Amino acid sequence: MNNDKLKSEANPSLVVLRDNKPKWYLPETRREGYRNLHKINRYGLLYRSDLVLKLNTKQNKNIENIPSVKKMVNHKYFCSLLVGKDQDILYEKYANDFTDKTPQTIMSITKIFVNLFIGELVEKKIISLKNKISKYLPNIGTGYAEATIQDVLDMNIENAYSEDYTDPFTSSYLHEPVCGWRLPKNLNEKIGQEEFLNKIESNKNKDLKNNTEFSHYKSANTDVIGLLIEKVSKKKLKDWVLDAVEAAGFEDALYMGTDRFGMPWISGGGCLISRDFLRFALLFSRKGLGVENRNIGSSSFFDQTLNNKGTKYLEFTKDKFVHYSNSVMKSGNWIGHSGLGGQFLAANMKTGIVASFFSVIDTPSGTDDNYKKDMICMMDEVVNSDL
Repeated sequence: MNNDKLKSEANPSLVVLRDNKPKWYLPETRREGYRNLHKINRYGLLYRSDLVLKLNTKQNKNIENIPSVKKMVNHKYFCSLLVGKDQDILYEKYANDFTDKTPQTIMSITKIFVNLFIGELVEKKIISLKNKISKYLPNIGTGYAEATIQDVLDMNIENAYSEDYTDPFTSSYLHEPVCGWRLPKNLNEKIGQEEFLNKIESNKNKDLKNNTEFSHYKSANTDVIGLLIEKVSKKKLKDWVLDAVEAAGFEDALYMGTDRFGMPWISGGGCLISRDFLRFALLFSRKGLGVENRNIGSSSFFDQTLNNKGTKYLEFTKDKFVHYSNSVMKSGNWIGHSGLGGQFLAANMKTGIVASFFSVIDTPSGTDDNYKKDMICMMDEVVNSDL
């Protein structure tokens, strides 16, 4: 048979259709895309735990009567909200089109894995956060070479990588072909994560210094740290991730997007079912203590994360900020993270109360500042409640 006659077409779910977005991220198909992204992305790994953290249902009626909870679970964007403490589920609610078996992308909440891994390296004195990235990654480009690890962890540098989702041509969209969320313009282009990150440059005629007290949020920061973790520890990033999964005791799987060569997309590639999303938060509430006394992360580094000033990420009520510190978001006694399009995870490190929230914003950009503030206010209220 003459192979010149074989017909093909660009993968319809990955080709860019309009507004520089693939089908799965367009507003009208995003809700379906988010819960199928673990099958849509081109490259990925599946991690399953040998042991499962048991969860008991002990519904606390007070939670459903919190006004902010009522507001968020009745919103059209809503998918699921779970609240827990120790091994108890205190509240569990799903949208009509969502179930406890539905995986959904956790987007940037994947970044909090890095806090666990860096914590171990710091505690063992394998790295110092005061050192520059180039000390450990000599091939890194000007976008990161002179930055300290601490500033990269705190989203406290400026470079030529942008992450403004209202801009259809922001750098983060250009990053997506590397990890298989869309097709590259040239199908013969097979760039891996390391090669992509090494090409990021500083702004022309500028250093990397952030001259404000606010975060310069960019997912590439976390991916650079992931690359550093792998190089310094001489342990594959995928093995670090598996250790975390086996400590958390997920019942289903962590579906993890990767680059073409199998390196986890640590800045946003994870997908979990809602109960495992809660288990992830519970792992943090226990400061990395896992099932069978498995340990991941560093208890002292969690304290350091809460005490670290970091940068101001978001003002969610008057003069009350979410700060960015050591690859997590924090406010008061809780640490957590948001995910693009309406996700949030929070763990109160003092009381042990945690909450996990899935939703899907259907605006063109996938962002909605007022909704995001409402979501964070609700999560803040829940994990700070006397339950």
